[in-house]
Amino acid sequence: MIASKLPKAYEAFVQRFPKIGEAWETLALAGQDGPLDNKSARLIKLAVAVGAMREGAVHANVRKALSAGITKAEIEQVVALAASTLGLPSAVAIHSWINDEFEK
Repeated sequence: MIASKLPKAYEAFVQRFPKIGEAWETLALAGQDGPLDNKSARLIKLAVAVGAMREGAVHANVRKALSAGITKAEIEQVVALAASTLGLPSAVAIHSWINDEFEK
């Protein structure tokens, strides 16, 4: 996993189920095969997490995006682009999730 500090829940789960952790890592690596550059891939993964309203995944993808050099403005634009599809209440909720990571 790219993030410098893994969530404790993730670490505990992978420790309990190491084969699932290995399979997860293999799946993540396989998804990297293709023509997209790292920045585009990271923003797409964030957008998928946003669209699925997965709070934990949004947090994780924001952390990974920031550590990959993606700017706060670029991350915020993902939320702005999603607003017309997800609606204002969802966009506001997601904006609060990304701000959680910005404030750390």
